[in-house]
Amino acid sequence: MKSNFQSFLVLFIIAMLLTACKSEKKELSTKNSISLKYASGFSIKDMGAYTVVKVVEPWPGATKTYNYAFIPKEKLASITYPKDAYDAIITTPIETFITSSTTHIPAIEALGGLDKLVGFPNTKYISSMPARDRIRNQKIKEIGASNESLNTEIVLELAPDAVVGFGIDNKNSNYELLQKANIPVVYNGDWTERTPLGKAEWIKFFGVLLNKEKEADSIFNTIETEYQKTKQLTKKATKKPTILSGAIYKDVWYLPAGESWASKFLEDANTNYLWGESKGTGSLSLSLESVLDKGAQADFWVSPSQFTSYKEMESANSHYQQFNAFKNKKIYTFAHTKGITGGLLYYELAPQRPDLVLKDLVHIFHPELLPNHIPYFFTPLQ
Repeated sequence: MKSNFQSFLVLFIIAMLLTACKSEKKELSTKNSISLKYASGFSIKDMGAYTVVKVVEPWPGATKTYNYAFIPKEKLASITYPKDAYDAIITTPIETFITSSTTHIPAIEALGGLDKLVGFPNTKYISSMPARDRIRNQKIKEIGASNESLNTEIVLELAPDAVVGFGIDNKNSNYELLQKANIPVVYNGDWTERTPLGKAEWIKFFGVLLNKEKEADSIFNTIETEYQKTKQLTKKATKKPTILSGAIYKDVWYLPAGESWASKFLEDANTNYLWGESKGTGSLSLSLESVLDKGAQADFWVSPSQFTSYKEMESANSHYQQFNAFKNKKIYTFAHTKGITGGLLYYELAPQRPDLVLKDLVHIFHPELLPNHIPYFFTPLQ
């Protein structure tokens, strides 16, 4: 009986230890997991010894999912992982990398990663002052005219630990060449997101790349809090103004579709965007007549393409004068806000700071709610 009791006691202790180990292992494997609340184009999974980023929508209509493994250098030789399951394997922390979209710059800067950025195509479009200082000092090299026409010789010479790119499809011969040279290429699909906070949440993608997951999570939480606070504030508005957007280009009026990023801003600002019920995540292509018929009485007009003055608009097309927003000087643009080299700051920073965009719009449409806000992007047309 005593022997049986001792055996039972030993088994009980072993079982408890195993349970404790399993609980501890579970905690270790999940405590650094990063949850995504708004972004739909990628996911992050903690595999314990390494992290996997899955990009499910690198471009609209993509049929292939891209899987990237981020493995700490000190663990690379000691762990086993299915190499064939990943489109690229990046060892962290990275020392150098290249990116190709200005929308990536603010996230990288916020995470303190500009010192690792060594190349960018057409650097004149970068507005960030810290990044411009590094460009001036030749620490960020010019690597071609665009994402689609990288100077692969310079990239190969720089030999970055990773290239963060974007694509409109899977046909980029430059990327294929770099991959053959064992330079990992990672797609970033932030531009395909449909919501302001969805775009901003891609900072967590760079958090994994730069080994700064906690910092990325903290930064995003601050942006999310400010955005949601402003959105809730708009519920106090007593009026819901009607909104017109866009302008004519070669006889076609382009304006945001109802399911687009830009339309979501107008919805969250508690306005009646006149095309808010339309389908599509990009732009609508309309005739002047149809826009005039629907938008002539609109209270406000935002983002009138590249125009910066009423005189300029009038010279381009006299029909603009038929809109009430033109007559009443209620047109607002982000085209005035430029970086030192002429790049529009909105295109670079707005995806990362939707909270600032929303505050600008609320200040315009509901000035009584944010009377002391200083506009960051949107200013009155001159």
